[in-house]
Amino acid sequence: MTSPRVVPKRLRVGSSVTNLVLMDSALLVPLALAFGAVIGGGAVVAVVTAARRGRMAADVASTTVPDGVDQVIDALESAGVVLDPSNNVIKASARAVTMGLVWHRTLVHGRLVELVDRVRRSGEPITEELELSRGPLGDASLHLSVRVARLGSRFMLLLAEDRTESYRLDAVRRDFVANISHELKTPIGAIGLLGEALGHAADDPVQVRRFAEQLTKESGRLASMTQEIIELSRLQAKDALSDPEIVDLDHVVSAAIDQNRVHAEAQRVTLASGGTKGLRVWGDEAMLITAVHNLILNAVQYSHSPARVGIGVAAADDVIEIAVTDQGIGIPEDELDRVFERFFRVDQARSRTTGGTGLGLSIVKHVVQNHGGDVRVWSQPGRGSTFTIRLPRVLEPAASRAKAR
Repeated sequence: MTSPRVVPKRLRVGSSVTNLVLMDSALLVPLALAFGAVIGGGAVVAVVTAARRGRMAADVASTTVPDGVDQVIDALESAGVVLDPSNNVIKASARAVTMGLVWHRTLVHGRLVELVDRVRRSGEPITEELELSRGPLGDASLHLSVRVARLGSRFMLLLAEDRTESYRLDAVRRDFVANISHELKTPIGAIGLLGEALGHAADDPVQVRRFAEQLTKESGRLASMTQEIIELSRLQAKDALSDPEIVDLDHVVSAAIDQNRVHAEAQRVTLASGGTKGLRVWGDEAMLITAVHNLILNAVQYSHSPARVGIGVAAADDVIEIAVTDQGIGIPEDELDRVFERFFRVDQARSRTTGGTGLGLSIVKHVVQNHGGDVRVWSQPGRGSTFTIRLPRVLEPAASRAKAR
């Protein structure tokens, strides 16, 4: 019988170590895989996070506005400005630059910057009326309606509408009403005083007659002023020339002369007309007669009798000129720019004597402007004045002009 083989103790120990090594190797593989996955995932997360932060940093540093905003800003008639988080101007419309709101890629006015910062903090749009200087150098002021709002998450949009003209018109309207109130006080007060004087002079026929003549004169002046105010208001309306027609200037000039003939003869002023015949313009005949009539009347009133007033018509290419020349007192050079203002008079005392309202030349200016023309004045004190109306000519074929000549 064979005895069992005895394995040496050293061999048994070596076998256990081998088994342990084999077992540890089997565990190390999944552990290594798990460790690699953790390291790789962390690296991926780090790369993605870095890329995202890089994009955010690039967005913050970028000066590119959202798609389509450039085209909208360029198309605006009002002022439009886009600002970045540092309040640097990254886009501005041409109107914003010409109005002096933007200078060297920054907002000129601190009040605009304050509005932008308020909207940036609150997130709510703001609209305010502001009066600002026009640019950093000029003294002129602008009345603006300013609206500020967020543009996306980073940018700010500022829009400014120019209301300066409407404010100016309001001021002109207030001055006009104040002037009317002042000018109407004179004839109204005179009528009241004359009426009272008539009552006290009832037993004196000579005084009654004299006061009655003055009363008639003042009432006529009041009626004339009221009519001219109505006429001026109509001329300032948008539809003052809504239905133009071809107007014969020969008839306009002759009608205006006829309206002033009696008054001119009474003042010993001779009216003489001349120039090119057969000229025509587009417009309103009654308005043009009123304009020429006012120039002739003004020339007669400011002439030293005996005197002569000339009315001439001429054509130069596509422009027609109607000139009224007098030999009167003339106008000082520093007052030439004011003669077309409402209620302005060169000689206040003479105007009171003649009964002038101070609206005649203002009506002339508005009539001519409504017809697409302008009116000019030349004058020297003591030598007289020349007022010239310039209007667009109705052009005709060459054969028709030759036949007319």
